[in-house]
Amino acid sequence: MASIRKETLIESPAPVVWAVFRDIGAVHTRLAPGFVTDCRMDGKDRIVTFANGVIVREVIVHIDDNARRLAYSVRTEKLTHHHATFEVKPDGEDRCRVVWVADLLPDDAAGAMEGMMEQGSAAMKRTLEQDR
Repeated sequence: MASIRKETLIESPAPVVWAVFRDIGAVHTRLAPGFVTDCRMDGKDRIVTFANGVIVREVIVHIDDNARRLAYSVRTEKLTHHHATFEVKPDGEDRCRVVWVADLLPDDAAGAMEGMMEQGSAAMKRTLEQDR
């Protein structure tokens, strides 16, 4: 099973960043605009459209406000397994670290997924730091 881990230092306090992650239906406007072009809720799931045209269903598995952790699973025909988490960890008073981990099958999907996670991490950093 492929496992991909991205850590991104964000120059913004953890509670502020978590509030954006916690707003699960606004990923296209508050978290990663430009990278994500649309997001709509379908019950507890979200349907996410990316700038490259890919549309996925993300099953929201768990939101833990105390740990500032969001777990979700992408459902597509190309992936036989996907589970990912975002964790927002304080790194001083005015910044935090976002840890994004994805485990997936098949292994040969890892290259494309890692590229998407790189682009997504850059978009999140830009957006979360823009008002600083």
